Amino acid sequence: MDTGLLTSKVVCLIDSLLEYRYIKDIRCIVFVERIVTAIVLHSLLEELLPKYCSWKSKYIAGSNSQLQSQTRKNQNEIVQEFRKGMVNVIVATSILEEGLDVQSCNLVIRFDPSATVCSFIQSRGRARMKHSDYILMVKSEDCATLSRLEKYLASGDIMRKASLRHASLPCSPLQTDLDDEKFYRVESTEATVTLSSSVSLIFFYCSRLPSDCYFKPAPRWDQKTCTLYLPKSCPLQNIVLQGNINAKILKQTACLEACKQLHEIGALTDNLVPDIVVEEADAEASGNEPYIDEQPCYFSPELVGRWPKDSDMKMKYHCYLIELKQSFVYDIPVNDIVLVMKNELGSEVGSTHFDLDIDRGSLTVNFKYVGVIYLRPDQVLLCRRFQITLLRVLIDRNLNKLKECLDGELLGDETDYLLLPATGKHQRPLIIDWLCVTSVLFSCEKFCEYHLNCYLPKGCARSLQTKDGPVCICLLQNSLVCTPHNGNVYCITGILGMNANSCLTLRDGRIMTYKKYFEERHGIKLCFDHESLVNGRPIFQVQNYLQRCRKQKEKGLSKLSVELPPELCSIVMSPIPVSIFYSFSFVPSILHRLESLLIAVTLKRMLLDHGLQNNVIPVSKVLEAITTKNCQEIFHLESLETFGDSFLKYAASQQLFKTYKNQHEGVLSVKKEKLISNAALCKFGCDRKLPGFIRNESFNPKKWIIPGDRSGTYSLSEELLFNTRKIYIKETRKVKRKCVADVVEALVGALLCTGGETAALLFMDWLGIKVDFHITPYERHFQVHAEKLLNVRQLESLLNYSFHDHSLLVEALTHGSYMLPEIPRCYQRLEFLGDAVLDYIITEHFYYKYPGLSPELLTDMRSASVNNDCYARSAVKCGLHKHILHASHELHKHIAETVYNFGKLSSESMFGWESETTFPKVLGDVIESLAGAILVDSRFDKEVVFRSIRPLLEPLVTPETVKPHPKKELKELCQKEHYIMNKPIKSRNNGLTSITIEVEAKGLLFKYTATARDKETATKVACKKVLESMKVSVLHGKS
Repeated sequence: MDTGLLTSKVVCLIDSLLEYRYIKDIRCIVFVERIVTAIVLHSLLEELLPKYCSWKSKYIAGSNSQLQSQTRKNQNEIVQEFRKGMVNVIVATSILEEGLDVQSCNLVIRFDPSATVCSFIQSRGRARMKHSDYILMVKSEDCATLSRLEKYLASGDIMRKASLRHASLPCSPLQTDLDDEKFYRVESTEATVTLSSSVSLIFFYCSRLPSDCYFKPAPRWDQKTCTLYLPKSCPLQNIVLQGNINAKILKQTACLEACKQLHEIGALTDNLVPDIVVEEADAEASGNEPYIDEQPCYFSPELVGRWPKDSDMKMKYHCYLIELKQSFVYDIPVNDIVLVMKNELGSEVGSTHFDLDIDRGSLTVNFKYVGVIYLRPDQVLLCRRFQITLLRVLIDRNLNKLKECLDGELLGDETDYLLLPATGKHQRPLIIDWLCVTSVLFSCEKFCEYHLNCYLPKGCARSLQTKDGPVCICLLQNSLVCTPHNGNVYCITGILGMNANSCLTLRDGRIMTYKKYFEERHGIKLCFDHESLVNGRPIFQVQNYLQRCRKQKEKGLSKLSVELPPELCSIVMSPIPVSIFYSFSFVPSILHRLESLLIAVTLKRMLLDHGLQNNVIPVSKVLEAITTKNCQEIFHLESLETFGDSFLKYAASQQLFKTYKNQHEGVLSVKKEKLISNAALCKFGCDRKLPGFIRNESFNPKKWIIPGDRSGTYSLSEELLFNTRKIYIKETRKVKRKCVADVVEALVGALLCTGGETAALLFMDWLGIKVDFHITPYERHFQVHAEKLLNVRQLESLLNYSFHDHSLLVEALTHGSYMLPEIPRCYQRLEFLGDAVLDYIITEHFYYKYPGLSPELLTDMRSASVNNDCYARSAVKCGLHKHILHASHELHKHIAETVYNFGKLSSESMFGWESETTFPKVLGDVIESLAGAILVDSRFDKEVVFRSIRPLLEPLVTPETVKPHPKKELKELCQKEHYIMNKPIKSRNNGLTSITIEVEAKGLLFKYTATARDKETATKVACKKVLESMKVSVLHGKS
């Protein structure tokens, strides 16, 4: 602005927009008066917005031969991108003031003021979302415009009041020409279509039917036969009329009859608009329903108990031995631990076992039920004091919070279980090491006469002077001490054969006595310089041992032990061996896994209470389904989510296909999206209180709730689930909408792989997704002479399947451009069904054939197998392209090019993303439509489909041959190596899309521009070329 490049008005616009940059899914329309303004503002916003946010902008304006012209198709594409959120800001002229209905539009800005009150009202009406904003930009000194806008604003209130005032007054009948013209009226809404308006309505209806780049559906009137031919995706047959009336009237009459029939079968709504329009608006509205990402985090009721007030009675507890077995050699052994609970764990959890990933190897944890024990309140109090002291010291590595914890009420409610050291195997059946538990009660006066087996090093006295008085060495060398001069805590593991007059070598090479060192470093003069020093080991660091691929080492332990003068040590616990501290350092991770398993048990019981009693699902699968990748554990939900997603898609598609027999593929796709989109699945999950079960954060031992410790800020609140089961909420955390949807999909996958499709369908029914897999006859009444149109015998031989209804085979191979009247439908509906069944059966095949497959590899194999390129290659390889019925010159040319280039592809390209040309989508579509046709003809037997289609797709990818998509591979490489991947640059010219990919790595710029018929292919090729360049450069650099 200071340099004169931007006006104050433009700066004001940019500032106004940036005030909304915190809104992620903004939909904004900026209205301008002139076309050139729209073009310039769009260019400016494209340049500036990426610096502040991820918004994308486009412009829509009327055509002008001297400026950049836009076709109606271009404008419709931009509006669709705006609806889907792919475009956030549209700069538009008055062309967009009418007719645009985007439910999620939440901001309208008038850069140039409205010329009329009508324009003002219409532009304001584009802000459809609740609580949307309408901004008017006026120069502060422009009083005339400001006055006019104030009148516009007032006119809205005037009209509203007038409407309310006259609402109850009867109005006289309107003068109409309907009496003189044929019409069709819907009684419930009084929507009317006349003879003269019927043609435009039919054209509008056809324009909203599914289309592709080879065919745009439109009605065709044959004057000679007086027949109205409708596109093959239209559920109506052709309309044939007879009469000697005017040809124009005859055509209008046919269109009016078509409108009537389309309404009767539901293709036109009661408001006489295409059903797809209403479906899209409903889907958009449902996708914009508010979602609160602050969700509860559940805590298992099995770990919560209430202690009877003023009771001295013994309480019954169940004991579980937590056996620890290390697979590595270490100078400190592990010690078994006893879990003491009021509630008995189920058989699955009570006998669970798993491994912890320790820096030195793996530690196997095994739970085993060992019986019942009865404890008095004073014993429980002692046990709680022991576990709070031990675990608080391990987690904090100091004593700062310990006094506050021990001063609290130790026999209160909430977390009610005990973690105690187990006796050695030679001491059993006594299971609890009570001597170790009483170490928390240590005091010099009480234990001065108590001794263990004392072993005195040569020249060492029987007792040593500590901070609190003399203590026998047998109690000191098995103790936890703190050193008040520096606030550290140590495990004392032995008595050393040296004293304060012994020499110490410092890091800088200097040598001095321990006595001098403590005086210089800490200002402490040692009084008992002839007493032996003790060996102090820093307290073990509590870490997340559930984390996979742990590489970090224990921090702060560069020296495994230190030499300490006993007079500086204050004993906290004794006698307690160092092995107890080492073993209890794993307790937070072990108990976190137990807590997670118990939450999974609660969810499993909730599922069993709702019709899944006869289905056995392991708790481990439920836990896997509610564990996200963010937890960084050895398992997560991605494989189950992939499996469940494919089944949901298949189940929903089959249900919609059978239910809505007159609806075209476009409506079916929108209905499916509305039913199983992330927004829909999230809502289903929230309605069933599933977010509280989700594990979406890596375990942080610092935040772990120590049982019995009531000093923290946490508190448990009760909540009732649907079956009146009680659960507790320990905190709230943010859970994204997609995360909830992923867990819903993963639970479907978990039930699917353990209880089969019946269990998955029961779960879906409980969620609210109603799907019926009962086989019912799918009636079709199409009389088609298939042999006249196709080589039926050759196709059935190729598919290894004999059709009962040959009309399905004809339909599966008919493109929308093939308008022969004897063929009633094109392949789009069958493609919709086949796409879903192929996705499911291929994913199912990989899931069961490679049971140990990593989630990432399963996803890559699915992506490489279930895509248009893979299907199109298979269609060409087996010669299916020769049998496609179409009437598109462009499609014929594209198929010919594809067949010519097919021979140049290497065999490796069958397993990945090697092809650099765009395959016609039609080639992939027919593989899907044939799968759909076989599914319908075989009474929905997916195994028959797999046996028939699999040979066409061979060879299928394997874990050895699969390759990640170049775009994914490049993105992951840049994230791993911290390379800078710039935003792709896209351009389109003469029907071709160009994508430029740029990566900055190690001071070099890797750049490639690829051009193809579609954006996906161009992106794939550009990413692949950049990857190849980078790999060559890296190899060259290494050599």
